[in-house]
Amino acid sequence: MTTAPVDKTSSVNQSSFNKTRLGHTAVFWIGFCVVMAALIAAPLVLPEFWRRLITEILIWGLLAMSSDLLIGYTGMVSFGHSAFFGLGMYGAAGALLIVSPPNLWLAILFGLAGAAGAALFVAYFSTRLRDIYFAITTLIFSQIFYVIIFTWTAVTGGENGLIFTRPRLWIPFLYNARFNSTTMHWFVLAVVAGSYLILRRVTQSPFGMVLQSIRENEPRTRAIGYRVESFKMVAVMISGLFAGLAGVLYAIQNEFAAPDFVYFLTSGETVIYNVMGGIGTLVGPIVGAGFFHLLRELLSRFFGDQFPYLIPLGLIFIAMIIFLPQGILGFARRWLNR
Repeated sequence: MTTAPVDKTSSVNQSSFNKTRLGHTAVFWIGFCVVMAALIAAPLVLPEFWRRLITEILIWGLLAMSSDLLIGYTGMVSFGHSAFFGLGMYGAAGALLIVSPPNLWLAILFGLAGAAGAALFVAYFSTRLRDIYFAITTLIFSQIFYVIIFTWTAVTGGENGLIFTRPRLWIPFLYNARFNSTTMHWFVLAVVAGSYLILRRVTQSPFGMVLQSIRENEPRTRAIGYRVESFKMVAVMISGLFAGLAGVLYAIQNEFAAPDFVYFLTSGETVIYNVMGGIGTLVGPIVGAGFFHLLRELLSRFFGDQFPYLIPLGLIFIAMIIFLPQGILGFARRWLNR
């Protein structure tokens, strides 16, 4: 009786692949822990203004990361994220104004419900379209929501928005105190870090692989038996939920909700964050949001009010598109792998 020969080369290659994968995983977790440690320590050493700015950058980074699920992983450019972000804000504001005493978790729940409802509505109609038609449709829907919020003064406050009191940071049986800038930063950091890990798991799951297949070749993905529209609808829903969560955090951070954040310019800035940081990376959009807001702050201080600082900011963005088409994170990866 003969036995089949053992393919030693295949075994060696598989072992090498497993070691490389473990090495990449170890590097990821080490880097993640280092960045988290730095961000946890940041409010303890930074002055109040920079502390609040970094907190807001994390919130904008969460919004950008949510849109990257569509732009970078599904190949669908969305200009509707301002609607999801804004309805997250107004959902949280409504809960905090109606319920007494204000409850943090109820505000989050209401904000997510508002964003989910908008995402379902937009996804049902827009996912039947592709490319520029999808982008224009999401833009139109975001403007519809903006007009409704701007004109429905009795409920939304119109152009004045809604002002409310920030709820207490209440964790059952563990913690119950008023938010300050430090605890607000840590709370936002915990939510953004958890959201990143969830979205990372989504993109690495079989569902995420199908989304990337849709991005690369939608007709072929449909031809092999996947219901493309259903996957795209779920992707829009997940993306909208996390965009709404960013809106909830922004509302609680600043204690107001305003219709300006539902305007399509917010969606445009979100796309800019993705392009600057690196599309299809999840981390890149956060880096792009940080770079954009820090650069805008520094340019406004340098030029003052006498010069439109958005002009040099726009020139820098154009230069990045030309010379760094993969974004900051993509350039860093390419430079490190040389």
